[in-house]
Amino acid sequence: MDSMLAQAPRARLIDLPARGGAMAALDFGDAARPVDVVFVHANGFNARTYSSILAPLGESLRVLAVDQRGHGRSTLPAQTEGRTSWDGLRDDLLALMETLDLRDVVLSGHSMGGTACALAQAEAPQRVRRVVLFDPVVMPSVGRIDPAQFGDSPLVQGALRRRAVFPDRESAVAAYTGRGAFRTWTAQMLADYVADGFRDRADGEVELSCAPEWEASNFSTQGHDTWGAFERAQVPIRILRAAEGSTCREDPRLEALVAAGRIQVETIAGTSHFLPMERPDLVQAELRAAAG
Repeated sequence: MDSMLAQAPRARLIDLPARGGAMAALDFGDAARPVDVVFVHANGFNARTYSSILAPLGESLRVLAVDQRGHGRSTLPAQTEGRTSWDGLRDDLLALMETLDLRDVVLSGHSMGGTACALAQAEAPQRVRRVVLFDPVVMPSVGRIDPAQFGDSPLVQGALRRRAVFPDRESAVAAYTGRGAFRTWTAQMLADYVADGFRDRADGEVELSCAPEWEASNFSTQGHDTWGAFERAQVPIRILRAAEGSTCREDPRLEALVAAGRIQVETIAGTSHFLPMERPDLVQAELRAAAG
């Protein structure tokens, strides 16, 4: 297969009627082969953010990178009222796998996307062969958490303060370059994030695809049972943790799962929570190994 063809993703919009809309995706690799990997982005990002990381995998694998509800080009409704967990994100992935009849896939994701994969694999082990998570959000095992507890957290307040509207995408790129979370990103990664991270408005300006209120809701709704999903896993799970500022918290329950050989955890030196952007080579190697 021509390598350039393999690296050009196909934009898709996959109808999920039972979930209230459609899930957008970028489809890398040979369309004639089954999907090898489903990759799920972090809170506030989108599938295209990871395009330069995933594109080289298209030379030998088929990778479907999806936009979760409230992000990118997906049309699934993002309603914050009454929301307490990421179970809806889990159910979106389950609906996607059922709609496309995916089998023997590697579920992989970054941060919130990784946690959604962990939740989904427990419900559909017959469709999943392995799980590879890049600094997933794994909270301490303290039981169900009231979203109100997170109201004053810096993450929630920071999300709510995000500037939502710019004159154009070029202005957004200029505002983000070298700042905050984007300090370790290449120019191409930032441009890819902005491409689908903003939507055109009728007045000619652009606004965030992931509304600040939705991003904040994702930070505060931690009532899902990640530990139960880990403990019910019937497939291998590998976690790559950031060395600094990891969202995959140390916990005796995780240590017990590792000791029992149920989960592998590796801390990657020199990385922050944005491990995929800092070590794309590692992401590629891990997904090739998992799908091989």
